[in-house]
Amino acid sequence: MPTATPSSERSFKLGDYNPLEYTAEYKLLYLQDLVADKATVAIAEFLAKQSEYEIANLLESFPNQDRLLIWAQVAEPIKGRVLAELEFDTRQPLMENFSSTEVSVFTQDLDAQDISEILDTVTETVRTSVMATLDEDIRIQVNKLDTYADWEVGSYMDPDIIQVHDDISLLEVQEWLRSHVDLLDDQSQELLVVDKSQQLLGLLSLVDLIKHDQHSLVSSFIDNAITINDRLDIQDAAAIFRSEDIRFAPVINSHGELVGQLNGEDIMEIIQDDIDSTMKNLAGVSQDEELFAPILTSAKSRSIWLGINLCTALLAAIVIGQFAAVLAKVVALAILMPVVASMGGIAGSQTLTVVIRGMAMGQIGGSNRWWLFNKELWVGAINGIVWAIIMAIIAQMWFHDAKISMVIGCAIAINMTAANVAGITIPLMLKNMNIDPALSASVILTTVTDIVGFMSFLGLASILLL
Repeated sequence: MPTATPSSERSFKLGDYNPLEYTAEYKLLYLQDLVADKATVAIAEFLAKQSEYEIANLLESFPNQDRLLIWAQVAEPIKGRVLAELEFDTRQPLMENFSSTEVSVFTQDLDAQDISEILDTVTETVRTSVMATLDEDIRIQVNKLDTYADWEVGSYMDPDIIQVHDDISLLEVQEWLRSHVDLLDDQSQELLVVDKSQQLLGLLSLVDLIKHDQHSLVSSFIDNAITINDRLDIQDAAAIFRSEDIRFAPVINSHGELVGQLNGEDIMEIIQDDIDSTMKNLAGVSQDEELFAPILTSAKSRSIWLGINLCTALLAAIVIGQFAAVLAKVVALAILMPVVASMGGIAGSQTLTVVIRGMAMGQIGGSNRWWLFNKELWVGAINGIVWAIIMAIIAQMWFHDAKISMVIGCAIAINMTAANVAGITIPLMLKNMNIDPALSASVILTTVTDIVGFMSFLGLASILLL
């Protein structure tokens, strides 16, 4: 496999390009060269060898101006599928000037889920025009998806499902499947079984379908199914998929009627989105900010949390200001003070990361919260004492003052213990207040560790050194 090298050190020939041979990074570097040269014909030939998933990923790896150049070279028959794979913020600028006729062309032959994604980006006028051109069954499915909130299972489910009735024979099922073979995919192993009132009864496995007497009724071979309510929070549905180790689940409404199917690939996308959201929130970045967002957009989205962080930093500075006298007399304290805050900050961040991950996985709740509190208290105390002793020894070798060594050691032990306790209590408290812990827990934790660290360090110094 060839190794990608910087653009300035290499040149490409399209004839040498094999899409199966090259890594995603190499493809990106290859396309960057073509875009830099504005080689539109070569770009079109390159994109023709990529899947809609790869094209979408490549588009999201370029600034907006380059995206427009690349998008113009995407083959018309797959533009709709590419649009459906793009993130909203990437899709929107590409579709700004699309007419309803163009959108109608792009949505031809797409399923309801993909059409719903694309129509979320257009104006209401364009949406209405496009909906009028859709096949009636597809239009009904799109309208059904649009009745759900963004966080509900129904907005993620596939409403186009294969279902059979319980009162027909296995032979009839096989004959129907042969005439609708295009509806099956390579992963299909069970069929959904309903009664005449559309109530879900369970699953019929393809193994049972072919190995039993073909004149037997479907009702004789129905297996139980793990179902998911269409109004359930999608994060709770993802937890069910993980715990039950299932590839798909029938989606039912409050009346027990089958309304769709939630697939494993949808759950994987949800989990990835949740990871991305958590990472951004932990850093105080807006969930809507994408990598190649305009400069002013990114600056605006980040400035809010920078302002909040400045307020908390000023609060810590006020605490330090109360001990100006002791700092003026003992220079060593000013040198050692950042160590206390830093050790507390990293200890708290370690706990916070583990706790937020556990909450996202649905692993924290009930009585285990108290157990975790005790655990983190002892972990903080043990690590605090160990590193307090180490730092006290270093301080003694550095300043040759037993009192300064005692101050820095005690302050580190206190702050690291408090940091671990804060690392678990802050996200739990925020969750009880219906605030996303990943969004604000780190800012609060930093404030706590700074204030506790400075108060303990400078307070002890005032007592022992003045």
